Amino acid sequence: MEKVKKLYVALVVLFLYAPIGVLVAQSFNASRYRGHWTGFTLQWYGELFQNEGILDALQNTVTIGLSSAAIATILGLITCMALRGMGRKPRSVFLGVASMPLLNADIVTGISLMLLFLGMGLRLGYGSILMAHVVFNLPYVILCIMPQFLSLDRSCYDAARDLGATPFVAFRRVVLPELRPSLLAGFMLAFTMSADDFIITHFTKGAGIDTLPTKIYAELKLGIHPEMYALSTLVFVFVLVFAVLLIVNRKRLTLGRNW
Repeated sequence: MEKVKKLYVALVVLFLYAPIGVLVAQSFNASRYRGHWTGFTLQWYGELFQNEGILDALQNTVTIGLSSAAIATILGLITCMALRGMGRKPRSVFLGVASMPLLNADIVTGISLMLLFLGMGLRLGYGSILMAHVVFNLPYVILCIMPQFLSLDRSCYDAARDLGATPFVAFRRVVLPELRPSLLAGFMLAFTMSADDFIITHFTKGAGIDTLPTKIYAELKLGIHPEMYALSTLVFVFVLVFAVLLIVNRKRLTLGRNW
């Protein structure tokens, strides 16, 4: 029975990652034609990094991802501080309302934000993408920080205040170190979601600017080039690394609670 379970798990993993494995292998294929292996090459990766359009999209993805994750983390922390002072019922209602965007379809969120920006007279571009990413990242950050915030022992903060620390110093020296794992988890999750987003970015980006997901889509409409295999492989590796870091951070947070 144990062997059957292991075989089943192996088949599930194979089913999930076989397409990605084919993509990775094809990115090193010297042939331009799919399904015809002619040898190992790094040519497509070299051509990829000589493509100015791809490099611009990569720069936009990284800068928007880091900026939106940082802003969402700061706003999420401030929101959790405000929620901590609320009663149980108001806090539950607010958290339920804040979690609704997570259940909403991305296409609805994207169209809504596009109409909002246009109605406000904003020009769609880098700024609109950044604001849109902050909006859909904020609920994820709140859900990462809030449980840790509610589990904190307020007596440590009160003790620091009794010893003469100002509210800001007590928060920075006592509360913030305890929240560091959840803040890091929220930041990494927000960055990953931002870097991987296509639908909301597609509706809020305007003309003349792309992130990696929208650039890949635009390139694929013109035909599948081997450079896209290499780019897709790098995106997968990038997201995989951040997912591993998120899992490791979660484990450290769990160990810290059990200590």
